[in-house]
Amino acid sequence: MVVKDTGDFEDPSAEVLAEASAAFGLLASPARLHLVWALAQDESDVTRLAERVGGALPAVSQHLAKLKLAGLVRSRREGRRVVYLVDDPDVVTVVRLMIAQMTDRAGHAAAPPRRRGLGA
Repeated sequence: MVVKDTGDFEDPSAEVLAEASAAFGLLASPARLHLVWALAQDESDVTRLAERVGGALPAVSQHLAKLKLAGLVRSRREGRRVVYLVDDPDVVTVVRLMIAQMTDRAGHAAAPPRRRGLGA
């Protein structure tokens, strides 16, 4: 997609908006967002993912199937294992930016207020 740098943006089509909304809807689940976050760091099989995110194996498998159908993750076979990964750098960027933003906000909210002393 080419974006004009004139500041004028064309509205996306209804189809593109629906697809983007569906993808964001999938990421609205904390469990699925955690899976995408984990896979953005490193590829993994479903057993290790279930251990990492603290989910039941069948539930993690179902979440991965939905994410795969949406094109947010993909898989490949390594012998008998199926390894999942996020190989779209844009998906990785969006997830990392959002998590970093929320982490930063949480850090600011938890920080004690600054006191102003005589020297401040």
